[in-house]
Amino acid sequence: MHRLPQKDGFPMKHRIRATAALAIAAGLLLSACAGTSASSDSTGSDVTLNIVGYAVPEAANKAIAAEWNKTPAGKGVKFQTSYGASGDQSRAVVAGLKADYVHFSVSSDVTRLVDAGLVEKDWNAGPNKGIVSSSVVVLAVRKGNPKNIKGWDDLIKPGIGIVTPNPASSGAARWNALAAWGHIASNGGTDAQATEYLTKLFANVVSLPNSGRDATTAFLGGTGDVLLAYENEAILARQSGEQLDWVLPDTTILIENPGAVLKNANPKAKEWLDFVLSKDGQRQFALKGFRPIIDGVDTKGVEGAVDPNDPFPTPKKLLTVEKDFTSWSALSKKFFDEKEGIVVKIIAASGKAK
Repeated sequence: MHRLPQKDGFPMKHRIRATAALAIAAGLLLSACAGTSASSDSTGSDVTLNIVGYAVPEAANKAIAAEWNKTPAGKGVKFQTSYGASGDQSRAVVAGLKADYVHFSVSSDVTRLVDAGLVEKDWNAGPNKGIVSSSVVVLAVRKGNPKNIKGWDDLIKPGIGIVTPNPASSGAARWNALAAWGHIASNGGTDAQATEYLTKLFANVVSLPNSGRDATTAFLGGTGDVLLAYENEAILARQSGEQLDWVLPDTTILIENPGAVLKNANPKAKEWLDFVLSKDGQRQFALKGFRPIIDGVDTKGVEGAVDPNDPFPTPKKLLTVEKDFTSWSALSKKFFDEKEGIVVKIIAASGKAK
């Protein structure tokens, strides 16, 4: 796959974004282009790991791979990579897209692989519960915050254009919707009031791209006034030379992204996952704007953060799936069921879905 010129994950301004299509009709799959590679020797010269992930962590995974290639375990290992909307990527693996390691936005996308017999049932039994990266939902705005966005309540005011990805394909969109719901529900509001708020929010949505990265690209291209985004996406955009600011709302949600090794994976994939979860691996995540999932990781010097040496401020109220939404199984049915999900119904009624 050929990519247009870009700077660390984002296309250069005024260029058309190159997208990779996954064709799953009639059994035809287009696998994505090769990722990073390294000089080879006897330890890994004949090993290529296939990484399939959601779009947002591509730059971080590339940086982690470069560091792992410097170690005895990772020396010479090459990578074939595919990145796109989390749900689409999960379905593509079930349909036959080759993967040794998957890195998705939401745990339900790994569950799909468990149900298909591709990932062990105990994939999330370790101390990290299957999570490899984390972030929080923020409200990205134009440089200088010309609309004076201070929090969630400002997003439902007349004339505010919102960009957020589509929950039908994007895990990032699901995190955004949960954070918005939690702004009402976790602060004394009823389900009816939270539904009313989400209805007003989606009425102001002007773009529903397929993935979190597509949403960021649309916003940076001039669409909308506010982007619902991962904090790390905002940081990475500034690292890439883009001009934007963001607001950390008083109430937000801890985004927890799962990673898993497939049953038939090359044995090196487990060593790769071990490095991803190490302090060295998590340091690379931090440098790209993700919040480390383990203690003791150096988070200083994060370029693009509001304060590079204190890049991850503590939200006033931080929601979690386990504490505030029970489980991904429960919330998926309540909010994102294709027929009865609250968010699905709201988007359908808004007429904004493609």
